[in-house]
Amino acid sequence: MHLFFRILFLRILPFLLLTFILVGTERLYFRIHSAVIDLGEIEKAWLYIPTGANFDQVKDSLYAHGFVTRKKLFENYVQLGKYDQLFKPGRYQLKNRMRARELVDLLIRGLQTPAKVSFHTIRSREELAGKVGRQIEADSVSLLAHFTDEIFLSQYNITPATLFTITIPNTYEMWWNSSAEEFVARMATESRRFWEGSRSRLADSIGLSIPEVVTLASIIEKETAKNDEKTMIAGVYLNRLNKKWPLQADPTLIYAWNDFTINRVLNKHKEIDSPYNTYKNPGLPPGPICLPSISSIDAVLNCMDHQYMYFCAKDDFSGYHVFSSSLTEHNRNARRYQDALSGLKR
Repeated sequence: MHLFFRILFLRILPFLLLTFILVGTERLYFRIHSAVIDLGEIEKAWLYIPTGANFDQVKDSLYAHGFVTRKKLFENYVQLGKYDQLFKPGRYQLKNRMRARELVDLLIRGLQTPAKVSFHTIRSREELAGKVGRQIEADSVSLLAHFTDEIFLSQYNITPATLFTITIPNTYEMWWNSSAEEFVARMATESRRFWEGSRSRLADSIGLSIPEVVTLASIIEKETAKNDEKTMIAGVYLNRLNKKWPLQADPTLIYAWNDFTINRVLNKHKEIDSPYNTYKNPGLPPGPICLPSISSIDAVLNCMDHQYMYFCAKDDFSGYHVFSSSLTEHNRNARRYQDALSGLKR
């Protein structure tokens, strides 16, 4: 009888082993292919993994937002494959009903979705650092430190005063975990692409270097919001530069005073001792007074050829300007504007 059971056991043992293997395989398949992400009513969400984050920090971020509903299943899968040291920093798009294998594969392969980094109307380095620092991992402190580091910037042939000559306002796709160094390097690359070809040739044709074009464009940016008259104003300033006149650009005085609440430039403002005082100093200031728009840059490159030397705000308060060739005519236009302004105050 004992021999009978022994023979019977040996005959059914392969079937028992096969059953255990099938059950184990089924459980592993279930573990790998079961959904661990539940976003509820939304179809996608974002996960940010900072540089240097460990697995516990990744879990905390996932769990804090309630993205992972089957935590044990997710953790077991990570431990089974020893993936916990392989997650890469970045910005990841999570989709509803993602399986453990899909989620882990996304994070260990670093398949992040680029961030759209956008900046346009910028007045200062501090403002640029703050705006960009809200869109990538590098914070505003790190960015500003690099924006003002003369040794670091020298490799791009710029200074803190001329930083805006390589930062073209636009929307860029870049990795969220970009560092401050990588941001500046990317801007230098984008600037080369922007200027290569026709724009560089146009700058040569008007006798200005690229930094000079951007500096003049920054003044025009603050002179008018009307794109259709920017080429006219650019022509006035080019005429003054060519005749060795001082630019006498009011926006440079506001920049020199660092008081952007000034609405009207008065004679007392013209006395400030600053390289940005274009009433006292000939030529262009040391660098841009703001980050000029592409329309202002192109206005300088395509400046209108005319004989005007002056411009003044129109007395209809439309935001446009009236242009003149002589000081007598300019003073007459200026009186019209002042009379209109006085009439408003009555």
